[in-house]
Amino acid sequence: MTEAAQTVRSFIDLRAFAAGTDLLAAEGDGAWATNRRDLSLAPGPVTVSVLRLSGEGAQAALVADEFAIVLDGELQIATDAAVLNVTAGRSAVIPAGQAFGWTARMATTVVVMRCASGPAGAEQIVPIDESAALVPSGAPLAELLVGPTPSCRNFTDYRSDNGEFVCGTWDSTPYHRRAMRYGHFELMHLLQGAVTFVDGAGREATFAEGDVFLVEQAAECSWESRVHVKKVYAIYRPA
Repeated sequence: MTEAAQTVRSFIDLRAFAAGTDLLAAEGDGAWATNRRDLSLAPGPVTVSVLRLSGEGAQAALVADEFAIVLDGELQIATDAAVLNVTAGRSAVIPAGQAFGWTARMATTVVVMRCASGPAGAEQIVPIDESAALVPSGAPLAELLVGPTPSCRNFTDYRSDNGEFVCGTWDSTPYHRRAMRYGHFELMHLLQGAVTFVDGAGREATFAEGDVFLVEQAAECSWESRVHVKKVYAIYRPA
């Protein structure tokens, strides 16, 4: 890869990032916050990390919202109000201010998108409901589309108090969109279908069902999906 390509904001395969770390599973109080490896991202309110946990521990109140998706293993998160089991491929938002205990009965890998841009939008942990009823939402800009306008739908599970951090589920009929500049960070977990991205350096990748990846803020990426796509998303979009 050329030096120019290395500096271009792009898409990042988070399963590959997790697989490439030498992080060992840890337990004990504080392991949630400390036993993690961060992606190299531009400085700002967003960090994306991989965690590896085993056993149990406690975490003091978070200082920022965290969207967490379990890549493998199983995680139990317990608060004073509820106990949530998060199995492989499932996700939840732990809002700023929430303290919790956790249990991982086997070595468990978690990807966390942390957003410190504003106050929490909930007082308790919010599981992402992949079966929620979706409602029509906006389509890509007409001037960027190559071909028909898709039909898109959305359900929002979590929104921070300032509206900058939003997590939920989205789907769409097939479409092809020319490259656009992402004014936001977006973590995606594909539940159905496949999508091909091409970035500003010409690098191309196709992500399919089960893949978890990040599109960086300031990336210039096109989108092409030839089949129906459904995804879980976590987006930081500055106001």
